Amino acid sequence: MKLNDAVFGLLVFALGAAVLLGVQGFPKIPGQPVGPALFPGLIAVGLCVTGLVLVVQGWRGRVTQPWLQWDDWVRSPRHVLGFAAVIVGTAFYILAANKLGFLPCAVFVLTGLFCILRMPVGRSVLVAVIAALAIHFAFYKLLRVPLPWGVLPILY
Repeated sequence: MKLNDAVFGLLVFALGAAVLLGVQGFPKIPGQPVGPALFPGLIAVGLCVTGLVLVVQGWRGRVTQPWLQWDDWVRSPRHVLGFAAVIVGTAFYILAANKLGFLPCAVFVLTGLFCILRMPVGRSVLVAVIAALAIHFAFYKLLRVPLPWGVLPILY
């Protein structure tokens, strides 16, 4: 899917404006001219300027570039199913991770995605288990990110 630059520019500008509004609530540091809002604010201003430039370019080129153009993959049921599976898998993880835990959710989601990508079921499960364990090790042990254990507190 291709968006006209004007549409994408409006989205970028809105993101920059939202960040600018958000950094207004950051606390000031007494005795210092710069605070924690400086760098996010500069990035937000850059997003707003970039968004406006894209809006102007898109508005000028609206005759040659449609507002929205679908790519060929949208006509492929397999690709649409893959896209929907990523969205559903992410929503499932968000809703179920605290109760089931990271490992079962990751194995379930990865196995489903691998099967949709036409990998054999046995290999899908094996690769999903290995990938989930590797990701868990990297985040939990190396990066010290607290992942939910859910139904597997024995491994803790």
